[in-house]
Amino acid sequence: MPSADDIDALLPQTQCTRCGYPGCRPYAEAMLRGEAGINQCPPGGTATIGALARLLHREPLPLNPVHGVEGPPLVALIDEDACIGCAKCLPPCPVDAILGSRKHLHTVLMALCTGCELCIAPCPVDCIVMAPRPPTPETPPAPEPGANRRRFAAHNARIARRAEERAGLLASRKRQAPTHP
Repeated sequence: MPSADDIDALLPQTQCTRCGYPGCRPYAEAMLRGEAGINQCPPGGTATIGALARLLHREPLPLNPVHGVEGPPLVALIDEDACIGCAKCLPPCPVDAILGSRKHLHTVLMALCTGCELCIAPCPVDCIVMAPRPPTPETPPAPEPGANRRRFAAHNARIARRAEERAGLLASRKRQAPTHP
C-alpha cells in the first residue's frame, strides 16, 4: 500500500493550492484517504496523473478543468516601475521566492519561483504577471520538488514561530496590563 510520502514524492511541490488543498502534502493525504482525485494538479499535468495512476493502481484520467489547465512552467515577474513596495506579495509566496521589504522594490528569484500564482491576487497595483519560464541557457531551471518541499516547510515553520511569538507577547502584555475594577 502506498503511503502519503510516496504520493507526495510524485507531486511537483509548487504548493499552488489549485488542487483545492493548502499544499501538495495535504493533497497527497486526501488522495490516500480516497477523498481527492488523481487529476487535480495542473502543474503536474498528464505526467503526474500517469505516475499517480500507476502508484495507486487507478485508471489515468484527464486533468480536471475545475482546477486549471496544463501549461508550460511559469515564473512570476514584477514590473519594477509599478511596484510600490507594499510587501503584500511576500506572505503568500509558499517558498519565499520574492525578495523585498516594505516601501522597497520587490523582485522574484527566478531560481526559486514555482509559478504558483499566489502572489498575483494580493498585489494592489497589478504589477505581477506570470510568464513561461524562458528556455534560455542563462535562465535558471525550475526548482526541484525536494527543494520546494524544504522551502515550503521552512516558510510554514517561520510563520508558525512568528505567530507563537506574537501570542506570547500579547499574553505577556495582558498579564502586565493594569486591571480596572
